[in-house]
Amino acid sequence: MAYENTDGGTTAEAAAGGTGAATGAEPGVSDSLRTFGAFVQALREHAGLSREEFATLVRFSKHTVASVEQGRRMPDREFVERAEHALGNTGALRKAAPHLSRQEGLASWFRQWARLEAAAISLYTYECRVVPGLLQTETYARAVSLAVPPLPGPEELEQRIAARMARQGLLAVTREPPTAFSFIIEQSVLERWTGGEDVTREQFDRLLELIERNWNVEFQVMPTRQPSHAGADGPMRLAETPDNQWFAYSEGQQNGRLIAHAKEISLLQQRYAKLRSQALTPEDSLGLLKRLRGAL
Repeated sequence: MAYENTDGGTTAEAAAGGTGAATGAEPGVSDSLRTFGAFVQALREHAGLSREEFATLVRFSKHTVASVEQGRRMPDREFVERAEHALGNTGALRKAAPHLSRQEGLASWFRQWARLEAAAISLYTYECRVVPGLLQTETYARAVSLAVPPLPGPEELEQRIAARMARQGLLAVTREPPTAFSFIIEQSVLERWTGGEDVTREQFDRLLELIERNWNVEFQVMPTRQPSHAGADGPMRLAETPDNQWFAYSEGQQNGRLIAHAKEISLLQQRYAKLRSQALTPEDSLGLLKRLRGAL
């Protein structure tokens, strides 16, 4: 089944600015998240379970349980269902979960994807419009946000930028387990000079730092001249959950679509595999990026 208009960003990758806490993997704290987390903790303690024991029962890490209880992480569907079973099956957590909200800065149709993304063990992204939000610098994110009408107000702009920067903690190799990332970006995106020369130079430096420092990030460039191109239908994202389920997300003008149907996901996985074979190798992509940076 596919979910239309699920929770994403605004046009031109504002959706990619999902939210996260300062540590990156969790969303910003909201009253609803704090309340839900306190409720989980109270039920756990009433059941006489330590955080470690509860983590074993729900098959999530102790860190994840702590993040949920402290209101720093949006619990995904698997966490809610397993917590229900572990804490008496009252139905209270299941009923409360749909009312949870993150901090400002995340557009409505992206949130469901962002919840999957925050817990994913594998994330694949093909992008032909802009540098993906997870890889953007603050100045690049600001330039993108100010490029597409309608322009955000000052408060909305700052919320959007802060949310996007916080979300980048998902890239950390210290996550348990670290998420495996694959990014395929069109060469034309890198050569567009979004925001101007200074912004582009800083963005290139950020990409080079990530590629060379984060062993969990694979970065490939799709060359401008590529007669056979499996990404002609537009950008795509794929996510693998800790239970090895796959979801996909596609985005267009003012909307997004979360895809859960196995047949559709299989098709997108085939396309992504083809894109990987058509793009420059990671080594050649790094070399091209260095040459582009050196030309600035």
